[in-house]
Amino acid sequence: MQTSASLEGFVQEFVDVRNKTIELFSPLDIEDAVIQSNEFGSPPNWHIAHVTWFFQKILEKYYGHKLNLKDNFDLSYLNSYYQKYGSILKKSERGKYPRPTVIQTLKYRKEIERHFIEFLKTYKIKSQNDEDNVFFDILTAINHERQHQELMIYDFQHYFNRFKSESDNYLPRLKSQVPRSVSIENEMIPIDGGIFEMGFTGHDFCYDNELPLHKVYLDNYKISNKLVTNGEFMEFIESGGYDNYRYWLSDGWDLVISENWTSPLYWKFEKDKNRWIKKDFRGYHKIVEEEPVVNVSYFEADAYCKWAKKRLPTEAEWEKAATWDDHTGLKTIYPWGNEMISSEHANVLDSYTWQPTVAGSFSKGKSHCGCFQMIGDVWEWTSSEYILFPGFRSRFEEYTDKWAINQKVLRGGSFATPGKQIRSSYRNYFKPHERILFAGFRCAL
Repeated sequence: MQTSASLEGFVQEFVDVRNKTIELFSPLDIEDAVIQSNEFGSPPNWHIAHVTWFFQKILEKYYGHKLNLKDNFDLSYLNSYYQKYGSILKKSERGKYPRPTVIQTLKYRKEIERHFIEFLKTYKIKSQNDEDNVFFDILTAINHERQHQELMIYDFQHYFNRFKSESDNYLPRLKSQVPRSVSIENEMIPIDGGIFEMGFTGHDFCYDNELPLHKVYLDNYKISNKLVTNGEFMEFIESGGYDNYRYWLSDGWDLVISENWTSPLYWKFEKDKNRWIKKDFRGYHKIVEEEPVVNVSYFEADAYCKWAKKRLPTEAEWEKAATWDDHTGLKTIYPWGNEMISSEHANVLDSYTWQPTVAGSFSKGKSHCGCFQMIGDVWEWTSSEYILFPGFRSRFEEYTDKWAINQKVLRGGSFATPGKQIRSSYRNYFKPHERILFAGFRCAL
C-alpha cells in the first residue's frame, strides 16, 4: 500500500490497466463485441463499460455528487451486482441491450478516464482514515478491471470456439514463444502438518477476503509436484471415467447425464484420426498431452481424483505447499519467494503465450517444497468451500463477501491472469459446475 498522501502515484498504474483492456478489446469487430455467447459470460462491450462504471462510482463517492457526463444514456444495466446502486440487471440479459453502442462506450471510457486522472492529480487527502479508504478504493477498482480482463478472455474463447473457420478467431496482437520444459517425474511431495497461519502476509494491496491471518491445523499430507495433464485425463476418459457414476458427486453425475459431458469443455474426438482435438487461441489443433488439463469443472476434477485414488487439496494445504519455506520458517508471497512475478517464474497474461505451458515448466518458479506452476498456467480447484476467514471485515461492501455460498475456492491464477493481480494468497471462487474459466488441478493424498 502506498504511504504518500498524494494520489498522483496511481496515475501510471491506472493508465496501464486501461490501455491493457483496450489492447485486448481492439482486435474484435463491432459484431463480436456485442454478443453474449452464453449466460455465464458477458458481451465484451459490457465488460469495458462496466469497469468504467466502477471507476465512475468511486468518483461520485469522493466528489459527493453525480458526474455531469456529455452523453446522457442509461448506465443502470452496468450495475450487475451491487444492491446499494439500485436495480440490477440479470446476468443472462446483458446481451439483449444494444446501448450504449461500442462507440458510445469508448467515448464514455475516455471521458471517465479524464475525470479520474484529474481526480488523482487534484484530490486532497483529509485524514489518515480518508487516505486509507481512498487508496483501497482506487486499488480495488484497478484490480477489478484486471479481473475483467481475464473474464473477457474466457468469453473470447467460448465465443470464437463456435466458428469452424480458422479466420473466425480472436487473434491477440502480441505473442511470445512458449518456453520449452525439461521432462520431470510426477512426485507426491510430503508436507508436514501442524499449525499453519493462513492469509496474506505482505504490505501491498490484497482483497479483504485474504485476511485476517489466522491459524489452521493440518494433518500430514502429500501434494503432487505437477498439475494433472491432458494425457493423464485422457486415461480417465478412456477407462470410462464419464460412464461410471461411482466417481462422481451426485450433482456432477446429473450434469454428465443431462449435458452429455464426455470430456472437458472444447474437446472433440476425431474417430477417423483417433485423436482428441480442440479449438483455442492457437486455432484447431491436436491436444498436447503434456500440457495441464484446462476448462474442467470442480466435479470433473473431483471425479478424476477419486478414480486415481487421490483427492483434491484443501485450500489451506494448497497455500502451505505454495508459500511455506521450511529452511527459513517463514511464508512468502509467491511460491519462489517475495520477488515480483517475471517471465522466468510463471505463465500469466503478461507472458502472451495464450495457452498453458507443459506441466513441469518454469523451474525458477517452483515452490520451496518443489511444486511446479502454482502460479499461472491454470487455476487450481481445491476441495474447500468459499467461506470468509474467521474475523473477516468487509472493506468494500458486496464485493467479496456476498459470494460466500455454494462456491469452491481456486488458487494460483492462469495464463490469462494479469501478473499484478495474482499472488499465492489470492482466493478465486466459482460454482462447481462451471468450466469456462481456465481451471485445472493437482492431486493430494
